Amino acid sequence: MSDIGTVFEEKVSSKSHEKVKKPPLYKVLLHNDDYTTMEFVVEILMHVFNKSPGSATRIMLDVHKKGIGVCGVYSYEIAETKVDRVHYLAREHGFPLRCSMERE
Repeated sequence: MSDIGTVFEEKVSSKSHEKVKKPPLYKVLLHNDDYTTMEFVVEILMHVFNKSPGSATRIMLDVHKKGIGVCGVYSYEIAETKVDRVHYLAREHGFPLRCSMERE
């Protein structure tokens, strides 16, 4: 009897030559108005954007003094969700608070 053995050897190349781009980030902005209370803006910043009371107060003062304040920088979907959440809560509480997003 003859021993006939076949040896199979496979090589798999897992090298990828494509560079993957990071998704663009978006700044979420709060806009000043004459009706929304400072306390409500601080609450929004703490609950929607997870800011500390001190950080929320600083951003609220930026909104009040400069007319606009940056709440955070997020991917598109997260930024969009946060903008929608702010608008929903503002309407629910009877405030005209505006929130927007712009590409960083």
